Amino acid sequence: MDSDLAAMAEARRPSVHDEKAVFSSARPDSSIVEEEEDDGVDGVEPTAEELVSLRRVSGPITWQAMSVTAVEFCERFSYYGTTAIFVNFIQQDRPYGSRTGAVNHTQECYDVMGSWAACDQAGGLGQGQQASTGLVRFNQFWAYLMPLLGGYIADTYWGRYKTIQYSIVAAILGHVMLIVSSIPSVMDNPNGAMGCFAVGLVIFGIGVGGFKSNVSPLLAEQIRQRRPKVIVSKSGERVIQDPQVTISRVFLYFYMMINLGSLSGGIGMVYVEKYIGFWLSFALPTFLFFFAPLVLLGCKKFYRLSPPTGSVTSKAFALLKLASKGSWSVNPRTTYKNMTRDDFWHAVKPSRLGDAAPAWMAEIDDVWVDQVARGFNACKVFFWLPLYWLAYNQMTDNLTSMSATMQLGGVPNDLINNLNPITLVIFIPIVDYFVYPALRKANIRFTPIKRIVSNAPTPAKLDPQNPPSPQTNPFSRHGVSSSPPQP
Repeated sequence: MDSDLAAMAEARRPSVHDEKAVFSSARPDSSIVEEEEDDGVDGVEPTAEELVSLRRVSGPITWQAMSVTAVEFCERFSYYGTTAIFVNFIQQDRPYGSRTGAVNHTQECYDVMGSWAACDQAGGLGQGQQASTGLVRFNQFWAYLMPLLGGYIADTYWGRYKTIQYSIVAAILGHVMLIVSSIPSVMDNPNGAMGCFAVGLVIFGIGVGGFKSNVSPLLAEQIRQRRPKVIVSKSGERVIQDPQVTISRVFLYFYMMINLGSLSGGIGMVYVEKYIGFWLSFALPTFLFFFAPLVLLGCKKFYRLSPPTGSVTSKAFALLKLASKGSWSVNPRTTYKNMTRDDFWHAVKPSRLGDAAPAWMAEIDDVWVDQVARGFNACKVFFWLPLYWLAYNQMTDNLTSMSATMQLGGVPNDLINNLNPITLVIFIPIVDYFVYPALRKANIRFTPIKRIVSNAPTPAKLDPQNPPSPQTNPFSRHGVSSSPPQP
């Protein structure tokens, strides 16, 4: 991980350089370039003047990188195709006469349930909204917590590739447990099915966490170029082929594959759930996920794989502990002032500590300390993320529960949370092919922070003086005609 951070920092530095800094106008020392790994890119490194004046373009995207994005598609299809039906499976009752939890458009169901709306709502265990929201939120929490463990294991023991493969095994085992919980004979005992589901959820989350923490770094490793090069484009223009632009473009497509997987899995499985049953809607994502390890095995000899080098996280927090020694105070303001002083990180650089440096800093240099400092400084943006996720998470549980009370016209109620990936799949190619190239051509540096701010969500607002009600809401399922739903 240490070497990866160094490589990423070197790749990024030309893209975010300080234009006020003093650069040498001469070419870099050729001996230094020769010692670096050959990245297969013809060209010379840019001078300071060229870094400012020349347009930046992406390098080629390798097929190895695209194969990793295909693996990500399989995993996201399996994840979102499975989680999309959690709310209905846990919360809603099975329609009368339905063994699989699918809808039951029969007169017998209407006579027992009292409305066609109840017969037209897929359901499984009938545990209510509180239980469904709690388990769905737990799944999200668990799936975001486990990457910490997965990253640590990969960095310290197994490496990324091996950790991903073992995580896939765990995820598939969790998938199988979820399938078992949705077998009609198991669903006949809701409490037993709930227990099986909960165990499967825990195992499933372990696999998801181990996979997600390592697939992105594995993708980044497939980008061979580490430093910018001046090349001549097909049109004869001298441009800078910037690895940071390449990485940004690769991850745009990576993100698009995430949303394609989410979209196809989410839309497909909610219809399977509604018209066939939960067992198949849990099984199909599992079957597709089996392609992921096969692709990884087939491409292994072509991948660039880094061996485990130890956990950078533990070293980073040890460095923070060393730097903050003597900075703590009962007065929070004093603590903040001490930890933001100019020499906070400089004081713990190996060149400054000399022989007083602890043994674990033997392989650490001043550049690594600067990278840790930038990493902790970048964490400031995370303080705003809870506000975003507080709103975003409503789509995965409460919005699905609410839509079950609406007049749907045969559309599954849990289809509504696919509006987000549909939007992303449409706009990612537009942004990649038109918006970002136009900004780069105009020498506008649209940095990640600017992207976040420019895409800040605008929440919808209900009029508190006129809240919707079953009597006034035209989308409410209450009071729907007793005639059967139209095919």
